[in-house]
Amino acid sequence: MLVFWKQRLVMLAVPKTGTSAYEAALGPHASMTVLDPPELKHAPVYRYNRFFRPMFEKMGVEHMDVLAVIREPVSWLGSWYRYRQRPFLNGKPTSTAGMDFDAFVQAYCQGDRPPFANVGSQSKFVEPRPNGTAVSHLFQYEDQARLIGFLEHRLGLTLDLPRENISPRAALDLASDTEAKLRRKCAEDFALWDRAGQHG
Repeated sequence: MLVFWKQRLVMLAVPKTGTSAYEAALGPHASMTVLDPPELKHAPVYRYNRFFRPMFEKMGVEHMDVLAVIREPVSWLGSWYRYRQRPFLNGKPTSTAGMDFDAFVQAYCQGDRPPFANVGSQSKFVEPRPNGTAVSHLFQYEDQARLIGFLEHRLGLTLDLPRENISPRAALDLASDTEAKLRRKCAEDFALWDRAGQHG
């Protein structure tokens, strides 16, 4: 999570949406960079609302704009699947080694997800709070030009993004019935991504 105090902007770190590259590029310009622990680095809206918003209000700021980047859901799950193929997870319950992507998505669609498929949900991550705390600027991961344009304008700088945290390549093939099940079970995530294409 990156906080730009003067510009009244908070950039949430939605996992698997390229946030490491933005941290590297924008970290030196941020007033506050939350890198650890992961629960705070990747603080969703509800955690931001609970821990960070009250602190900012005590400092005299009534409102901070909140920015989040949302990735197309199949691609987002593909990134998790590839990340968990890495050798350092071999033998652990979170490893996807020896499993194809279709099996991973089928497991993700279960009500009680096994550890390797328990990766959360983008729609839950940005779910608004009853007190009105919500994401004010939503961008699609796939439209980097729009996101970069917004950040450059808002922060008054030029961005040069490094490639960070790249997962190994892997086949991301889904059977049509698996994709249909995913779209049905995770309709909110697909709707959110569509909505991100209309915001900014």
